[in-house]
Amino acid sequence: MGSGIAQTAIQHGFEVILYDPDPRALERAGDQIRQQLQQLVDRAKISDSARHGMLHHLRFADDIADCKADLIIEAIVEIAEAKVDLFLKLYARNAPETIFASNTSSLSIAAIAAQLPDASRFMGLHFFNPATHMKLVEVVRLKESNEGTVAKLLQLARDLGKTPVTCFDAPGFIVNRVARPYYIEALRLAEEGVDPETIDLLMEAAGFRMGPFRLMDLIGNDINYAVSCSVYQQLGEPSRLQPSFIQQALVNEGKLGRKSGAGFYTYHS
Repeated sequence: MGSGIAQTAIQHGFEVILYDPDPRALERAGDQIRQQLQQLVDRAKISDSARHGMLHHLRFADDIADCKADLIIEAIVEIAEAKVDLFLKLYARNAPETIFASNTSSLSIAAIAAQLPDASRFMGLHFFNPATHMKLVEVVRLKESNEGTVAKLLQLARDLGKTPVTCFDAPGFIVNRVARPYYIEALRLAEEGVDPETIDLLMEAAGFRMGPFRLMDLIGNDINYAVSCSVYQQLGEPSRLQPSFIQQALVNEGKLGRKSGAGFYTYHS
């Protein structure tokens, strides 16, 4: 997701530093961005000179000391403690006016903010996968959010060609809260022996752009399962939202969907 947000930003003229402590992850992200921009050139969506200009706006960093910016968007693993640890390091290295945002899919923004030095400069900024194509962005605010910060994040989303929707912090925010039954009930049917592809075909025939299993594979079963667990726990573990053992097994087996080559379906490059 981080590389997708970075690509979106450079395509709209922003200077971007893409940070990861693992140089190999940065190399993969760089390759992915260059490949996707080249595809835009090949389809005559952008010129080759525009591609070069976009890449000129992108820098890579594997040292957190180089992560200094007006706005920092975090898109790491969905573990609250890891996010807090990263934000504390970033707060210490950046100016008092720097705005911080988390791309978390479902973790409590308030719980993270409570452990940071200045919660008024911290909000949720939830992009959807793939960030380069999906228009919706959830701008998740808190009661203590600075109104100037809210306005800046809303304008940023618009400047990135997105459609921002403001919401208050709640389990799953808006989209992932509403979407849980779509995934969970489909998984319940699979647990009862219904073929996932049949469910997908029926839902697509009913007008949904993508069936639940194809969509879970696209999002990543690890991400989708983590969101289901988070919403389930935050809402007091209602039985109707209990995460599925089928998806848990896929995650344990490394079958994460499209990005790993296998999930509910098998994919070939």
